[in-house]
Amino acid sequence: MTLKQRIAAVTAWVTALKPVRVFLQYNAKGGPLLAAGLSYQALFAVFAAIWVGFSIAGFAISANPELESAFLRLLATNVPGLIDSGDGGAIDAKALLSTGVLSWTGAIAAVGLLFTALGWLASGRDAVRILFGLPTAPTNFLLLKLKDLGLALGFGAAMVLSAALSVFSTAALGEVFDWLGVDRGSMAATLAVRGLGLVIVLLLDAVVLGVFYRVVSGITIPFRQLAQGVLLAGLALGVLQALGSTLLGGATRNPLLASFAVIIGLLIWFNLVCQVTLLGATWIAVSSDDAGVDLQGRRTKKGRPSGVGAAL
Repeated sequence: MTLKQRIAAVTAWVTALKPVRVFLQYNAKGGPLLAAGLSYQALFAVFAAIWVGFSIAGFAISANPELESAFLRLLATNVPGLIDSGDGGAIDAKALLSTGVLSWTGAIAAVGLLFTALGWLASGRDAVRILFGLPTAPTNFLLLKLKDLGLALGFGAAMVLSAALSVFSTAALGEVFDWLGVDRGSMAATLAVRGLGLVIVLLLDAVVLGVFYRVVSGITIPFRQLAQGVLLAGLALGVLQALGSTLLGGATRNPLLASFAVIIGLLIWFNLVCQVTLLGATWIAVSSDDAGVDLQGRRTKKGRPSGVGAAL
């Protein structure tokens, strides 16, 4: 075998690897550009969603100090640099908890901000469908907006439920420590509480990703392929959340960015999250091809891809 043939063989072997095919398809479909657009829109959508959400339900959260603290920690974990806990975040927690929209002008502003938040879901739907090689969702525009509204409310409820679960599980874990005679301030107890919090965040990420890939996009994805993408993207997001402050601290250390480092940090964070999310969607698309399952969930002839990655 000549050197040229060996190089060709190695190249063919590398490009046949699934992670490589996923990255190639992701770039071929414009994934990085889609993620950049989503991350820019996410900056406005998150601020809008938080303002509207706390305006409507903030009084219920602030009525319970433990739930309030757990919810703010959950937000800070999912979006490092968003909540100002004394280290220079974008939103002051006290100002957020005192938000109210009981006036007519506040209600009108809330509606405008709500449409801003829903716009991100619509853009996310289009991005996933592009990566799957599908046209825009054929559903009526009004029905799509109602669907997005229901999903947005569901995501918000899931966040509150996760915070409540964190409070309950931490209290239960404390009772177990007392029963076992373990000091709640010990290293073992601290690690157990942090580990429990990480598990709750990972479960929340898995649920949100699954709903985003399957329900928001409107694509019929078989469970096996869906689970692969959710698992990989969820683990990647978990790593990002664990290293969030470190990653953003290094990226925003440039003195030229000091005056707006928080906003730059949030843009970088949202870009990383959107890249991971869309890479997970591409993994699902390639997995569907490999399994001979088309985008409507029907099995094609074995060994014949449905066309999502056929160009590769």
